[in-house]
Amino acid sequence: MLSTLPAVSGLALSLALIACATREHAESSQPPAAPSAAASPAIAPITPPSLSAPAPVTLPGLHNVVAYHDNFYSGGVPESPAAFDTLKSLGIKTVISVDGAVPDVQSAESRGIRYIHLPIGYNGFDDQRRLELARATRDALNDGPVYIHCHHGKHRSAAAAAAAVTALGYMSADDAIARMKVSGTAPNYTGLYTCVASTTALDLATLNAVPADFPSVSKPADFVQAMIDLDEMLDHLTQIKNANWKTPSDHPDLVPAAEAGRLADTLRILAESNRAKREKPGFAQALLDDSAKAQRLEDSILSSADAATLSDQLKVVAASCKDCHATYRD
Repeated sequence: MLSTLPAVSGLALSLALIACATREHAESSQPPAAPSAAASPAIAPITPPSLSAPAPVTLPGLHNVVAYHDNFYSGGVPESPAAFDTLKSLGIKTVISVDGAVPDVQSAESRGIRYIHLPIGYNGFDDQRRLELARATRDALNDGPVYIHCHHGKHRSAAAAAAAVTALGYMSADDAIARMKVSGTAPNYTGLYTCVASTTALDLATLNAVPADFPSVSKPADFVQAMIDLDEMLDHLTQIKNANWKTPSDHPDLVPAAEAGRLADTLRILAESNRAKREKPGFAQALLDDSAKAQRLEDSILSSADAATLSDQLKVVAASCKDCHATYRD
């Protein structure tokens, strides 16, 4: 009995050695394990523009970025995942959109960024919206850096940022308007400039009385109503054309560039809607094409093109809208 023990122990030892060698070989032949998400490198910080910068800066995915206060920047819409990485690298904690399009809330939230959606028009904004922009900006800055944008980052977001910093007492209206000019806000948008020029610093009680439950997405206009609005915009542009591309004397609220910008924006927003994507193939693209034509008209107005050129471009826009309607709606 005792004489068999060494043999059994030797066999067990041999089997153990074989198993160990086999396991080591199997482990060495496996590809290296992927690094965990926690081990992935952090996004490198980016230096933001200074408040004294004399011109806008371009960052990955973000255009026309201008500082309006410490940790408060205006610019164009985040155009890609890289743009949201840029926002994160800037330390942005809140994005405020004043554009009419539905913001990309998911891309922002996946990077720990909150979205607030407070759309404004090219003609300006009312007192309530001014109060909301000021309250939203103040509260958001308490959480960290803030980025405010429209589509291009030149006109509406610049005016919204300027009104907010003026209402909060961070800057005088004159200094805020100077920052708008750095952003490239065209003088044609008189309504936007008027909104900022008429802004004064708010007292704490007034500011605190503004409801702070701001939406991440504001409900866009009904599709049918937006189509009706397009007809009205084209009618307004016709009236402007008949006034030699100036504000009609009997319609002093019409600003040529603002109406063209409103038309371009509405077409773009409709093209991005779920309703447009459910229509016949090509409908959403047709709306985008029409938006581009309206955008060219707006750009031509801003560059002071002659009346004949502007009239020809309006004719192209109107004909394109009519063709689109005949193809997809009639």
